[in-house]
Amino acid sequence: MKKYLPQFVYGSIDGTITTFAVVAGVAGASLSPLIILILGIANVFADGFSMASSNYLSERSKKSHSNLVALKTSFATFFAFVVVGLVPILPYIFKLETSNTSTFTYSCFFTGFTFLIIGLIRGHVTGKNKINTAAETLIIGGAAATISYYVGFLLKSIV
Repeated sequence: MKKYLPQFVYGSIDGTITTFAVVAGVAGASLSPLIILILGIANVFADGFSMASSNYLSERSKKSHSNLVALKTSFATFFAFVVVGLVPILPYIFKLETSNTSTFTYSCFFTGFTFLIIGLIRGHVTGKNKINTAAETLIIGGAAATISYYVGFLLKSIV
């Protein structure tokens, strides 16, 4: 199990970043939450499969692993991408919203917390300072979300 942890971390980071980028872009464009659900879920499964396939082909290219090992690493990547990548859209699935807090705000909170946890796990896997890896993961994920949000915001005003 521990030997698949790097693929789990990789899939988790990419799944969370790309799914939250979809959420942030749609929120920036002030589009319907239904669009977030459709695009978010489609992204999680399609991009997760793409990453798993790329992982499988990469492992096969090394020729040092059997097909079974390459399939296991691909599954770890796909599983992490889908499961952890769903976190940014959970508030939309469960319609979390209060009079003071928007669904997007809940998504930001859940995603930020997820980035911190993934970063801590990343620090454990790499043997690096866990606080630094948690902060780095949060900053990179936040930067991707900020870019996506403002692209959505700018495109809304153009279209």
